[in-house]
Amino acid sequence: MSTIKKRNISVLGPETFTGIRLQEPAEYAAGLPAVKVALQHAFKEMGVVKSVNGLFQMNQKDGFDCPGCAWPDPKKPSKLGEYCENGAKALAEEATNKRVNKDFFAKHSVEELSNWSDYQIGKSGRLTEPMVLKPDSIYYEPISWENAYELIAERLHQLDTPDQAVFYTSGRSSNEAAFLYGLFVRAFGTNNMPDCSNMCHESSGVALSETLGIGKGSVKLEDFDQAEIVMVIGQNPGTNHPRMLSALQKCKQNGGKIISINPLEEAGLIRFKNPQEVKGVLASGTSLTDIHLQVKINQDVSLLKVIQKKLAALDAETKDVFDHQFIETYTNGYEELIKHLESYSEKELIKLCGVEEGLIDEVVQLLAKRDKVIICWAMGLTQHKNGVNNIKECVNLLLLKGSIGKPGAGTCPVRGHSNVQGDRTVGIMHHVSPALNESIKKTFGFMPPDKEGLDTVHAIEAMNQGKAKVFIALGGNFLSAASDTEYTAEALQNCELTVNISTKLNRTHLVAGKTSLILPTLGRSELDQKDGKPRFFTVENSMGKVHRSKGMLKPASDNLISEPEIIGGIASVYFKDGHPVQWKLLSENYELIREKIEATIKGFEDINTRSKGSGFYLPNNVRDLDFSKLPKGKAQFSCCDLPKHTLKEDELLLMTIRSHDQFNTTIYGLDDRYRGIYNERRIVLMNVKDMNKRNLKKFDVINMISLYDGKERKASRFLVIPYSIPQGNIAAYFPETNVLVPYNHYADKSNTPISKSIIVTLEVSLV
Repeated sequence: MSTIKKRNISVLGPETFTGIRLQEPAEYAAGLPAVKVALQHAFKEMGVVKSVNGLFQMNQKDGFDCPGCAWPDPKKPSKLGEYCENGAKALAEEATNKRVNKDFFAKHSVEELSNWSDYQIGKSGRLTEPMVLKPDSIYYEPISWENAYELIAERLHQLDTPDQAVFYTSGRSSNEAAFLYGLFVRAFGTNNMPDCSNMCHESSGVALSETLGIGKGSVKLEDFDQAEIVMVIGQNPGTNHPRMLSALQKCKQNGGKIISINPLEEAGLIRFKNPQEVKGVLASGTSLTDIHLQVKINQDVSLLKVIQKKLAALDAETKDVFDHQFIETYTNGYEELIKHLESYSEKELIKLCGVEEGLIDEVVQLLAKRDKVIICWAMGLTQHKNGVNNIKECVNLLLLKGSIGKPGAGTCPVRGHSNVQGDRTVGIMHHVSPALNESIKKTFGFMPPDKEGLDTVHAIEAMNQGKAKVFIALGGNFLSAASDTEYTAEALQNCELTVNISTKLNRTHLVAGKTSLILPTLGRSELDQKDGKPRFFTVENSMGKVHRSKGMLKPASDNLISEPEIIGGIASVYFKDGHPVQWKLLSENYELIREKIEATIKGFEDINTRSKGSGFYLPNNVRDLDFSKLPKGKAQFSCCDLPKHTLKEDELLLMTIRSHDQFNTTIYGLDDRYRGIYNERRIVLMNVKDMNKRNLKKFDVINMISLYDGKERKASRFLVIPYSIPQGNIAAYFPETNVLVPYNHYADKSNTPISKSIIVTLEVSLV
């Protein structure tokens, strides 16, 4: 078991097995099994009455937004319940009846808790009161809110420069909390605002900004109804965004075709049994994927290039495969792209991607005759050294087909946390925006700093080297989410103070700074009121729509405070009366925060009124075919190099994945039902040929080793599982395998960790 000797803390947790059971992978997603599992989780954690009340208010217009993913709600939410299996699990985690209070912490030291699995830690229950871990202690103990604020303010004042503090944000936070948090950080004097986007869709934001002029997708939910082709690349919606399956089902019912591109064939894209329909319960459901391309890990660029080459060859004959009028009117760089494609050999591209040419030709024939194309993607494209180029290659295909800015077509990066996109929109970013700085000065009377701050990987490096001494997190489980787990743990433990604003206990609370604070906050589903009057937040979904979210369940404790009030409390004590912003007043009045958002950021006009009901869309230049901010005022084609993976004979390429009982770093259970894996997380999926080559059998125990820049990293004790995955590729769950991801190897331009393409070797475990 790996430990770092400060407090005697286990950074990685136990490396023991929990009793694996295997079945054949599922052939469909959802249906009655999903309903059964969802209700089992809900009833076990919340009880029947709270479960019913909560589930039927989630994602409703007058209810609260799911604390899970950012998939948008339909205009008319189903009266049967607008939630999926993993949404129900997310609510059950947040609204659990279990409690983590002072008695819990008096009984369990951080040293003991660190030896629990992430699953066990998460299942402990809701945090109920502020807690402090002092430098000479291994036990958290209660602290008053006032003393907690004083402690934070004191440590911030002791810093030599504001840049010695790091302020992290998770995508769970509301627009109001994120805006106020960003305002405080800038008023404090730094742009050190790493956020969870740095670790996931930063590559999307960079690529889309450079090619289309906005770091967001262009499609709306209703575009799926009109799409002729939906390409789902590097994404597993059946587990990660299950409500997306309903949109794909509508596409199919309207005659659309679905192409999935992924190293693993996932059940959610094979067949969908909609539990809200009779045929989804009693019949076979809807077959989704028409063509599945089992691409090798991170060879999406080679695959997309050969598709474009074949389309270009057809277009040279017929002149009607590409939308030349669109290309001439709205794009720049077409001739350069065609020459770039001509420099590659079809045969070599096909060999690199590992996909059968006959299947590629089927895709080409579909694309040749259709122009209402949506491309969806997630971490399978973004978390690579060439993550930005992966997205740019998708944009190339859409621009060639004129599949931008029209109904039924466009870009669809599928976000994770339910407001991760909103956090960025309202100002959570380490980059400097001169326009935002001027707007803040005009609205609040102070000028924010103009020095670029630290993103996630560079914040970790700064903490590890002692250059950053205070770490404050608005939500999230930073240690388990970040790359290079042991290096990140050292970074956190080097800090003089770590502060986590959280709803649930997680490993970051245990692998803490010399002094550590846990500040418990209200959950998304909980009633938030001031002077007896309910308050609401706003969030932005994955497609750029802002809408209200109003909790209704009884809070887990009377001592919980909302995120804006916690931020306002810290800011008020830090600045006292020495700042133009009235922090306490602002933090207690969400309508006033929204008025300030409206005054500061374009697109939020009349937010207090327009956020009612189904909400409103923020401006999106791509939908208007306005590329005026880009070179020559046009959308940009990109000439992207192929990824470079030179593997030795004994090396394999590992991608980290989620199990079905998981959302980001939150572990709901130990089953991966759709892949047929039960009661175990320490597994590695391997091609049988790779197993035979290494004389490995099913359930053999191996260690995975990565070697970057001369440093060896090891993930120990994983069970080998034969699985349908391309030869030379393997897959295993995170966060268990994040230890293998080097902190200093990341995507060009976006700095997103290479979590989906890690070069590893295997050794038989002797333990």
